[in-house]
Amino acid sequence: MTLPTHTAPHLVLLGAGHAHVHVLSTLAAQPLPGVHITLIAPYPRQLYSGMVPGFVAGHYALDDCVIPLEPLLENTGIRWLARSATGLDANTCCLTLDDGSELQYDWLSVNTGPVQDRQRIEAALPGAREHGLFVRPIETLGALWPRVAEMASTRALRVAIIGGGAAGIELAMAIRHRLPTASVTLITGGDKVGASYPSGVQQRVSRALKRRNVTVLPDVAASIQSGEVVLGSGARLACDVPIIATGAQAPAWLAGSGLALDEQGFIAVDACQRSTNHANVFAAGDVSSRVDQTLARSGVYAVRAGPALAKNLAAATTGMEPTPHMPPANTLNLLSCGDHYAIASWGPYSAQGRWVWWLKDWIDRSFIKRYQKA
Repeated sequence: MTLPTHTAPHLVLLGAGHAHVHVLSTLAAQPLPGVHITLIAPYPRQLYSGMVPGFVAGHYALDDCVIPLEPLLENTGIRWLARSATGLDANTCCLTLDDGSELQYDWLSVNTGPVQDRQRIEAALPGAREHGLFVRPIETLGALWPRVAEMASTRALRVAIIGGGAAGIELAMAIRHRLPTASVTLITGGDKVGASYPSGVQQRVSRALKRRNVTVLPDVAASIQSGEVVLGSGARLACDVPIIATGAQAPAWLAGSGLALDEQGFIAVDACQRSTNHANVFAAGDVSSRVDQTLARSGVYAVRAGPALAKNLAAATTGMEPTPHMPPANTLNLLSCGDHYAIASWGPYSAQGRWVWWLKDWIDRSFIKRYQKA
């Protein structure tokens, strides 16, 4: 089945990531005359990943962390398809969707959320698909976490978070706060905890985890079995809830798309957020090569990259040249510590305290409020 084509130029927004949320908000105020626009997003809302640790910790209800999409689309003429992409042929400008239908486009912008390739993870970590709770898609985590919290009300759980990056760090401390009787272990994969951060931040994170009685294992998870995680050292860690918080991978369907990709399989883009070998394709966020993955999970990313993408899509669809977008050399990064406490970093500088958590809370709530429509 092929979805109908349009005589007007057709812009497809694939995904409802942070940058596309800003694009939708802009299009509501500044439409693109003569351009037919389709949004492809599997869920009717954008669940803001920056607030998910706060949701897990019990500080927010799930509804506090979401931006409904339909209000952003009202009176815009933008068509929304509740689907996901399973294939792309950039040479013929054709997307394949998860229901088997095909969609032609003239312009494509990709801002899908982070992906955990379950097939790839299962190959490296046997048992993950059967026994693990994956952080992505984040909607699934949002739906399943209350069940874990309910289990914890009847018995003390043994929780293991696999992945020592920002997501694993924040989730470990959030779970410790929400489930005070649980044993919480963070398995870093053999690296130092927070290895991508400057040494000063690593030290702050290590102390914060220790203060909250989170056990840190600098080991590799080799497999997951019922009731335990087998480590690379051969040791077996008793575990009721293994949470897979490893880093994001590129969507598998990009491999045969014809788009130029970087070494990790993400879309290679230029300074204008445009594919380096298909000028009618733009990409932003976790799916793009030019992004700080820690920054992409925050509202700061939408505020900075979203306006540039909206401007460049408007330029491209009207025959004008897009404008380079230069990310700042340093960005503010905020790591929540489960309770009302957080760690901040800016380049080589770092700080911590309750005031940092209040700053993060204000930024996160402001981001949601900016794009929510009553």
